Amino acid sequence: MAKIATLITDMFEDVEYTDPSKAFNDAGHEVFTIEKEAGKEVTGKQGEAVVTIDKGIDDVSPDDYDALFLPGGFSPDQLRADDRFVAFTKAFMDAKKPVFAICHGPQLLITAKALEGRKATGFKSIQVDMEYAGATVVDEEVAVCQDQLVTSRQPDDLPAFNRESLRLLEKLA
Repeated sequence: MAKIATLITDMFEDVEYTDPSKAFNDAGHEVFTIEKEAGKEVTGKQGEAVVTIDKGIDDVSPDDYDALFLPGGFSPDQLRADDRFVAFTKAFMDAKKPVFAICHGPQLLITAKALEGRKATGFKSIQVDMEYAGATVVDEEVAVCQDQLVTSRQPDDLPAFNRESLRLLEKLA
């Protein structure tokens, strides 16, 4: 089963982390949370989810994981200000490993300059930014590009996002 790295910090969109994480775990995959330091607790912007961080960014390598998960909320915008998280994200795209980004999650992909020539979607307010980053943006519940990148727009899209993310993970088995 796959080891999934999740880049997350305070103010993530609660359900955009909890719902896919549960789906990944229920399918037998392992989800690991990564922030600046292990053991720290981060809280979702709705205050419904509190997550204890598994690993600090300095203690991990993209080689340790099979896939990358980028939940939305304000978390991706905060993380993309730190070059370590941007480089970690870019490494997954460059290695053609599965990447799952929902809502504002693609902000890390924008900063990593990893969307050029890719079909993708994201929250309405970042779609123009995604276009400037070279993505072909679609306004659909889920976009799958080159059997590597799965993106969705918002919490309402979670069923499609989870379905397509799990489909890619099955191919790793």
